[in-house]
Amino acid sequence: MTLKCALVLALAGGATSALAAGSEDEFKAAYAAADAANKEAGKLRNQWTTTASTLAAAKKAADAGDFDKATASAKEAEALAKASIFQATSEKTRWRDMEIR
Repeated sequence: MTLKCALVLALAGGATSALAAGSEDEFKAAYAAADAANKEAGKLRNQWTTTASTLAAAKKAADAGDFDKATASAKEAEALAKASIFQATSEKTRWRDMEIR
């Protein structure tokens, strides 16, 4: 292997590491947001089990090094948690609308 080939391979490996690190950072941010939303749903006593399983799937994908899948799962978990928060807050008063008068 020539010095030029070794240099190209080293640079390519560094670029891949930089991309993976960016993906890992993106995952960590997405997971933190999802976890915070899930904790807020817990305070409202309305955590969905699907949120917990989606967070677990995100963690498992991250542990396997698949940060694209992990980030997507974390974002899905955040959406689920926010939906459960919306449900909890909207149903606080909506039950009165369904009450027979």
